[in-house]
Amino acid sequence: MSQTPAVRPRTLTAPDGTAFRDLNGNGVMEPYEDPHLPVAERVADLLQRMTPQEKAGLLFQTMVTINADGTLVEPEPGAPVDDPMRVSTSGMVTGKLMNHFNLFGAAAPRLMAEWNNRLQDLAATTRLGIPVTISTDPRNGFVDNPAASVHTEGFSLWPEPPGLAAIGDEDVVLQHADIVRREYLAVGIRLALGPMADLATEPRWPRVLGTFGSDAEVSARLVAAYIRGLQGQTLGADSVAAMTKHFPGAGPQMDGEDAHFAYGREQVYPGDNFDYHLIPFEAAFAAGTSQIMPYYAMPIGTHHEEIGFGFNKGIITGLLREKYGFDGIVCTDWGLVTDSEIFGAPFPARAWGAEHLDRLTRVKRILDAGADQLGGEAAPDLVLELLRTGRVTSERVDASVARLLREKFVLGLFDNPYADPDTAAEVCGSAGFTEAGLDAQSRSITVLKDRPNGATASQLPLADDVRLYVAGVDADVAARYATVVATPEEADVAILRIAAPYDKGRTTGFESFFRAGRLDFTAEELRPVLDVAAAVPTVVDIFLDRPAVIPEIAEHAAALVANYGASDIALLNVLFGRSVAEGRLPFELPSSMRSVESSREDVPNDSTEPLFAYGHGLRLG
Repeated sequence: MSQTPAVRPRTLTAPDGTAFRDLNGNGVMEPYEDPHLPVAERVADLLQRMTPQEKAGLLFQTMVTINADGTLVEPEPGAPVDDPMRVSTSGMVTGKLMNHFNLFGAAAPRLMAEWNNRLQDLAATTRLGIPVTISTDPRNGFVDNPAASVHTEGFSLWPEPPGLAAIGDEDVVLQHADIVRREYLAVGIRLALGPMADLATEPRWPRVLGTFGSDAEVSARLVAAYIRGLQGQTLGADSVAAMTKHFPGAGPQMDGEDAHFAYGREQVYPGDNFDYHLIPFEAAFAAGTSQIMPYYAMPIGTHHEEIGFGFNKGIITGLLREKYGFDGIVCTDWGLVTDSEIFGAPFPARAWGAEHLDRLTRVKRILDAGADQLGGEAAPDLVLELLRTGRVTSERVDASVARLLREKFVLGLFDNPYADPDTAAEVCGSAGFTEAGLDAQSRSITVLKDRPNGATASQLPLADDVRLYVAGVDADVAARYATVVATPEEADVAILRIAAPYDKGRTTGFESFFRAGRLDFTAEELRPVLDVAAAVPTVVDIFLDRPAVIPEIAEHAAALVANYGASDIALLNVLFGRSVAEGRLPFELPSSMRSVESSREDVPNDSTEPLFAYGHGLRLG
């Protein structure tokens, strides 16, 4: 539907420094917080003028969608009120008085900036005109998962975090995060739901692709660099705030199952390695991360209460607040309170260990635990009921509201929440940013094997005059490098691009976005790869979203390389010697599923006799 942006509130400053704004859109200029005062005073001034309803709205951050033309999403006549794709933007902003939103979906950068401005105009019509903070999951990678990442056309494209870990260069991560910061700022995004400081110690876990690998010290260095790239040395008007996740480390999932689902609610430490998973978070605290997100899972077999980390006072207050002294914002992972429906299927709240509690009590437990904000929820009425009945004090709510307001002031949102659409179109995906991303893609590629078994000569780099058979590669792109033929029998060499295996039949709907279960290929899946390898020397490139079990492919391929998100151009530049692959495995590749199943979930690189060890990677030339 067509929408006309509201008139932005006019602001005046008197000679004595008093600031005035048309708060209600009625032409009456009223005093508001002085932008020249220290942040603490601005927070205190605004806090004392807020109603309980305005405070409660601040404690929730949920998804908001965007129309393809950059207009606000409002329900159409007859649309289901519980349809998450048709939730009324104005209803959340002016009705529930919410002003933190996780942007779900995308549009062209110019249109995203225009959407941000429309949303800020809407927020300016509320009584206090509190600006909106827009957050997002990562947008600069190859994978599109509604619960983890949003591939966005128009943004620069980079390898996923394990690829950055494969390069292992803090300066590359800093450059990447700085470019992400600039692109986010250009469209109005001010909060990144990341980085992930989790460790890939359990190879079956579906979220390995969001980590910086299995080694805590490497992850710590890169997490800190990522935060500095987003926030700078201190948080300010040119920063994107970082919400580091998932405290206290989400990697050691029992049997590698994911805690989005009830069968993955347990986190275990058979190697007694709880503290190892805290090392990257300690680096995040030192780097000044503005926010922390606890994980869904519940710790099993530790001295901590066996309840989800978002409800866990020992974790949030005892460990995070008291031991580490963290006084930033703590926002829960999404959907701890309310059962919902996704893709037409029931999706229960991730209230692990608190399933028996009603919604009101779940909110109380989260606030008592020390969290400031509930992610993926839009229920300020529950906080108002807790305040009305005295189950939660106004002082407790005020403590969280003050933290949330403080970040808005520090980020400069009260002074200018708007984005420039022209700047967005110019900055996002600019030639320099795109080239930097492409270079990182090539550098991250990891050469695992470079000659046929028994051969003395390397297979790589390939010669320009070869006849090439490709599968999983755009033939038009490949034709820029060599002569492309139709069959393996006509070729001098083949290039096959494949992805790591997973259990395709075990999940449906929303679960299908989480590539889980087995890491080895079935005989049926292997056959087309091995048939080509038997007909012609074959270069196999495998996308490692998880550590695949690939002994048969490693044996029969003439050359074997791995990527963590790389375009055909980035790969072919490496294979034809135009770019240098620097990647080293950010996690080991096990030799069998039996070795995976016998390894300990909380211990890095713990399989017996891995096919390729952590850090393996050949250099060409």
